[in-house]
Amino acid sequence: MKVRNSVRALKAKDGSYLVRRRGRIFVMNKRNHRVKARQG
Repeated sequence: MKVRNSVRALKAKDGSYLVRRRGRIFVMNKRNHRVKARQG
């Protein structure tokens, strides 16, 4: 899991989706499970 200032670039990848948990924004990816990041 990477911590990023901006998750906009990861959101554009194929199969990515945003999740809001505990006031943070997470990016997960259904196709490539290595793509994980959170903002803040």
